[in-house]
Amino acid sequence: MGRLNILSFLFLLIFGVVSAQLPHGIKENYRLFWEDDFNYENKQLDNQWESANHSSLNLYCSRWRENAVVRNGELHLDIKKEQRGGQDWTAGSVWTKRKFKYGYFECRYKYAGGEATNNSFWLMTRPRKEPNEGKIFEIDINEGHYPNEISTNIHNWSDIEEMPNGKKKHPSYNKQFYFGAKPDYSIQLELPIETKKIRFVSNSSSRFNIGEFRVYGVNESGEYPEVLSETADEDILGIINYSRAKNVNITSSGSFNNKPTEANLVDGNPYTSWSTQNEGQKWVEFSWDALLKVGCIQFVNGWRDGNKNWRSLINEYKVQYFKDGVWSDITALNAQSEYDFSEEFHTYGLDWTEDELVFYFDGKEIRRVKNEFCHSEAPIWLSLALIKWHGTLKDDLDGKSMKVDCVKYYQSK
Repeated sequence: MGRLNILSFLFLLIFGVVSAQLPHGIKENYRLFWEDDFNYENKQLDNQWESANHSSLNLYCSRWRENAVVRNGELHLDIKKEQRGGQDWTAGSVWTKRKFKYGYFECRYKYAGGEATNNSFWLMTRPRKEPNEGKIFEIDINEGHYPNEISTNIHNWSDIEEMPNGKKKHPSYNKQFYFGAKPDYSIQLELPIETKKIRFVSNSSSRFNIGEFRVYGVNESGEYPEVLSETADEDILGIINYSRAKNVNITSSGSFNNKPTEANLVDGNPYTSWSTQNEGQKWVEFSWDALLKVGCIQFVNGWRDGNKNWRSLINEYKVQYFKDGVWSDITALNAQSEYDFSEEFHTYGLDWTEDELVFYFDGKEIRRVKNEFCHSEAPIWLSLALIKWHGTLKDDLDGKSMKVDCVKYYQSK
C-alpha cells in the first residue's frame, strides 16, 4: 500500500472515501455482539455510558456530562465557551460501563469542525492495583484532527521511564494519515518560468514548519533529486539550486518565538526547518538581483517524530512567482476544501486480536502491527478535547460538536 504515514490523493483514488462496509475477513469471521446507535432519549445514555465530570488541566477544556447529548439519533460531544472547572471551555468524554477484549471495533462519526479539536475513538484500561493483570495500555483507533488527519496510536502506560532532564516518557507507537497532503513536494514545471522572486504563502491559522526549500534551474534531462535526500544538490550533475546562491535574499513573515530559523530552509538538511509565527498570514520569499530561469521547486513540510513519522502537515498553501508586477501561482493546495471530515461521516475500525492490531478507515486497512502488550479488557471511549498542540483555538468553536452515529463491537464466531 506504499508509505503508511501518508494517504495522498492517489490513495483516495485507489481506495475511495466511501461509506464503509465491513472489511474482508471481519464479515466472514465475526458476529455483531454489542452496539449503540443512540436512538433513544438523552437521559438513557447513562444506562450504558459513564461520563467525565472534571477539569482537564493538560487541555484547553474541562469535560462534563452536560456536553454529551443525544440528539436525533446521534451522540453529540459539544464544545461550549463557558467558565467551568477553572477553565474557559468545556467538552465531553464518555466510556462504556462494560469492558471488551479482542474483536472488531468500529465507530461512525464526524469531526468537530475546527482546529485544536481532538476527536477520539479509543480503548484504554483503567488503572488497576491487582497483580499480574497485564499492562495499562491505550489504543487510539482514531485520535482525529480537523480537517482530515487520522491518528492511530498505541501507548504502554505501565513502563514509564524518567529521562535525565526529569521528564517522563512511555513506549508509544504512533502513525498519522493525511489526506491531500504529504511531507515532500517536487513541482516540476512543464514550461520554465523567468522571475526574480518566488514565495511560499499560506493562510493557515496554525503555526507550521517548512524544511529545505529548493529552486532549481532548468535541467534538460528532466531529472531532479529526491526531495528528502540529504545530498540533493550533489545527486544530479549540472543542476543549480538558486535558493543557496550567494545573491539570494530570504525574508519571511516571522518565526516562532521571534527566533529566526529561515537559514534552515537552505542548510541542505531536509529535517531542519523554518518554524512560522503563530498568528497571521505565513510566508517566506526568495529574491535575486538577476532574472532566473526556473525548472523545478522542491520543499519539505511538517516535522518528523522519533518514530520517523511525519506530523502536522500543512493543508493549504500557494507557491508563487513574481513577474510584471504581479504574483502568479505556480502550484496551490487546499486539501481542507476537498477532504473535510467534519462534513461527512466516516467509519474508523480496529481488529484487535491476541496477535495483531489492524486499523481500518472506511472499511480499508491502513495499518497493521504486532500486539505486544494489549491483553486486558478495556471500555470503549468516545472523547472530544480542545488541545494545545494541534491548531489555534478560536471563538467560532463554541457550539460545534463531534457527532457519533453509531459504535459497534463484533466477536469472533
